[in-house]
Amino acid sequence: MSKTLIRSIVISSFTNITFVMRWTGRRGSSHVEDRRGQSGGKMLVGGGIGTIAIALIVWFLGGDPGQLLNIANPDTGNAPHEISAEEEQLAQFVSVVLADTEEVWSKLFGQFNKTYREPTLVLFSRQVESACGFANAASGPFYCPEDEKIYIDLSFCDELRLRFGAEGDFAIAYVIAHEVGHHVQKQLGILEEVHNQRSSLSSTAANALNVKLELQADFFAGVWAHHAERMLKILEEGDIDEALRAAAAVGDDNIQRQTQGHVVPDSFTHGSSGQRMQWFRKGWETGDLNQGNTFKKGAV
Repeated sequence: MSKTLIRSIVISSFTNITFVMRWTGRRGSSHVEDRRGQSGGKMLVGGGIGTIAIALIVWFLGGDPGQLLNIANPDTGNAPHEISAEEEQLAQFVSVVLADTEEVWSKLFGQFNKTYREPTLVLFSRQVESACGFANAASGPFYCPEDEKIYIDLSFCDELRLRFGAEGDFAIAYVIAHEVGHHVQKQLGILEEVHNQRSSLSSTAANALNVKLELQADFFAGVWAHHAERMLKILEEGDIDEALRAAAAVGDDNIQRQTQGHVVPDSFTHGSSGQRMQWFRKGWETGDLNQGNTFKKGAV
């Protein structure tokens, strides 16, 4: 999807996370690129909640929040980034989650005689340069199809927990799995097809198409959880509930209520809280890729 950021969670800051999901003692991914503390190459707007709200509104109205996020700001990006013990533990955790996605998707692709290309997870602080353009913490975790990398500022976990009430480590695992879902869509040719269709649609129709894309990524996240539990026994009691709460927290209706005080369904780009929970749950319960055609008439 040319020069397009696949945005999902639009949040950004950092404190303690309680880890319950069974992850210690398992391998981390070798496809993690740590850019924390590095300059993103261009000064960006700071990641405060006000910036997030503005970026959301621009996105919902069909504009490009990247134009907002690329504004020069000499006070951003100069302060050194100190990595706490808690953040380092979180970095290890997301590396293990990424490794789990590699195992699951490699097996599933193999069942269709396909080879799964493993994406890279880029850890950054404050701002970053991707093949899709510049971004900062306010843009939230995103997948860039141009370089097949997932970008995440780990400080988003505080906002996810404190502002949106999505507690727990598996809420974070859901976020990573959702972005990996976009990588799966690229390899299946879905991203390119959606991009080609969007160019001839009205903004409302394009938004509706993007909702289907995002809900399918939620479904793929559920499929991953289904097979990861059966292959690796990763789940503890309550983990799926954590993922469902995270999916609800980042529904367009919930975010719009918090940022602009009212809901505009025609401007949805990721789906309502109910839809996001529904499609993650469907993936989790079935584990069947054939059940995830969100583009089918009447599916959404």
